[in-house]
Amino acid sequence: MDDVKLIVADIKKGNIKPIYFLMGEEPYYIDAISDYIENNVLVEEEKGFNQMVLYGRDVTIDDIVGNAKRFPMMAERQVVIVKEAQDLSRSIEKLAAYAANPQPSTVLVINYKYKKVDKRKALYKAIKKTGVAFESKKMYENQVGEWIRRVLAGQNYTISPKASQMLVEFLGTDLSKINNELEKLKIVLPEGTQISAEHVEQHIGISKDYNNFELRKAIGAGDTLKAFKIVKYFADNPKDNPMVMTVSLLFSFFSQLLHYHGLNDKNPRNVASALKINPYFVNEYVTAARNFPMRKVSQVISTLREFDVRSKGVQSNAVPQGDLLKELLVKIFS
Repeated sequence: MDDVKLIVADIKKGNIKPIYFLMGEEPYYIDAISDYIENNVLVEEEKGFNQMVLYGRDVTIDDIVGNAKRFPMMAERQVVIVKEAQDLSRSIEKLAAYAANPQPSTVLVINYKYKKVDKRKALYKAIKKTGVAFESKKMYENQVGEWIRRVLAGQNYTISPKASQMLVEFLGTDLSKINNELEKLKIVLPEGTQISAEHVEQHIGISKDYNNFELRKAIGAGDTLKAFKIVKYFADNPKDNPMVMTVSLLFSFFSQLLHYHGLNDKNPRNVASALKINPYFVNEYVTAARNFPMRKVSQVISTLREFDVRSKGVQSNAVPQGDLLKELLVKIFS
């Protein structure tokens, strides 16, 4: 995010590079930089003749270079944006010659999503000398909650830890999807609002009581009644609550719990840092550790591995996922 801010700040200052190569696994920031250039480098009356959007599947490197070498019409510069440039992965290195000597009056933006070029080769080295090579890395799940908090803080909103966890659990690490849902919330909630679990449930449709976050919490607390209620809800709504995801999240929780047991310093701040969790959730691990000693945690992890395989259809004999989940809970609590 800091690199994105620096790139945008440079453009605002008028320090505009002749080539921006935007690559990597996380498309959100690639789109953010590309859209900013598309919307702000030229004024509206200049865009008709001097701004062009190409698509990788429809063009060759020669086409891109040909367009980039044109001179702008009645403007200081032109903008050429190539979207879905990853479709040109087999020939992208041919852009190296142009990148080494780009047209000064052209701003060439290459959106190379889900992939990255070899940093040892000529193209990357040329871009580093003449333009901007930006890599958008995929976020780890434990980083997304902080990203949500920072994005909302910049827009005068806050969010409760539980609401943030619900979004991450339901939407994963796809920042574009998460941002779309945050935009929906901002439409209906005034600035200064703290987004709560109730807001997420009401406006996005994620249940605040029946989700993997609450299941994990119920299991850790030894609350068998609540855990089985949630599993029944999952069984009744399998499309919204796939067992593969449930097992994966429980595996992550018990793996962290095993790590917790191994910590010498169980000060809440150290626990949050070591487990890479929000301090708000530390007490859940303290409670779960009392209910699940280290030996039991190891047994549960082994059980989760078994059910992960079975949830994917191996050795399950077509057992409904709801029944598998109930069987899993019985083994966890036994």
